[in-house]
Amino acid sequence: MALSGPRGPAAALWSRASRALSRAAAFRPRRVAVLSKTTRLEFERQRSRLKGEAEGELEERLSSKGSSYSGLLERHRVHNNNVRRLVDTLRAEGIEVQLVKRRDYTEETVQWADAIISAGGDGTMLLSASKVFGRIKPVIGVNTDPERSQGHLCLPVRYTQCFSEALQKLRRGEFRWQWRQRIRICLEGAGMKANPVDLHEQQLSLEQHSIAHCSTAQPASCSRSNSEAQLLPVRALNEVFVGESLSSRASYYEISIDDGPWEKHKNSGLNMCTGTGSRAWSYNINKLASQEVEDLLSIVKQRSLVNLTIDQDFVQQVTEHYNQSLVFCPEEPKIFFSIREPIVNRVFTSHPHRGFTSKMCVRSRCWDACMVVDGGTSFEFNDGAIATLTVDEDDALCTVVLED
Repeated sequence: MALSGPRGPAAALWSRASRALSRAAAFRPRRVAVLSKTTRLEFERQRSRLKGEAEGELEERLSSKGSSYSGLLERHRVHNNNVRRLVDTLRAEGIEVQLVKRRDYTEETVQWADAIISAGGDGTMLLSASKVFGRIKPVIGVNTDPERSQGHLCLPVRYTQCFSEALQKLRRGEFRWQWRQRIRICLEGAGMKANPVDLHEQQLSLEQHSIAHCSTAQPASCSRSNSEAQLLPVRALNEVFVGESLSSRASYYEISIDDGPWEKHKNSGLNMCTGTGSRAWSYNINKLASQEVEDLLSIVKQRSLVNLTIDQDFVQQVTEHYNQSLVFCPEEPKIFFSIREPIVNRVFTSHPHRGFTSKMCVRSRCWDACMVVDGGTSFEFNDGAIATLTVDEDDALCTVVLED
């Protein structure tokens, strides 16, 4: 059975209440920080410098992997042109701008700015949000390469080429605020370490993931830290994932849902998402393909007296209806959990293997596991570590929805 947020009259009431509370006055920031994504070409050049390669060697290496240097250069130029247009538009309106890259994006930058603009795709938007705490500072996403990036978290793609129109709408108050709920994590127990690993920096350093976790320990011998509960300095806008670092190894842990009894689980990992994240990894974990739906409908037809006409249009309608039920409003303060590929026997359970909760507790029984927040920040999460995930409305991220 598909599980989702409020439907029917309840959903309409939630939507009306949310819109009524979110109507905005004119928004006129004086200072804006623009976080520009690292393009694939920039990333490859950074890795190349670490290897001591010349530019020509980089081209040869990319060619040997089946990648096109000229193609990466073209996408790099598209992104930079759109960033330049965005910054010029802001400055033409008398707004002070700081243009920064990942390594220069700090808490000081966030404190300086009245608003943050993410210039990239959804990954850059997640990075932008990662250093913003509280409900006050707006974060706005602009998709700088719509041909190669979906940009669910960004403004509609037409504003990429005409950001001046979006800026004027903001100044006239022709938009509404949207507070996207986020997940906070409290970590405790013998198997925990609250030292984060930046997975982007780990890629650049060419380290193996487990070695990267060892290098963050104090001292450097991968010793266990104390077991006192710690609130992690991150908030998940999309999701939190728990699982063994080696994907072929089963993840073993216990979970407690809404302070219920602990249950043993063994599977390919646990995904816990917000309404924002319900359109991302969680959606792809749980969605059904039309082929699966057609097979199920054929079984129903064979085993019942219902005379179903199973044509492609009907199959597609049922598929879309089910898949859409997996998505819920980003402003709803709840967590949707999904257990991937559960192992079910007399020892391990999987009921339910997905659902909503306001509080999720996970006790690790893994050997080399990680807890990954929004695909970018990783924490060691081994045997004895306990994570408690909740949603606090004070952590909600302030974003905007432009009125059409």
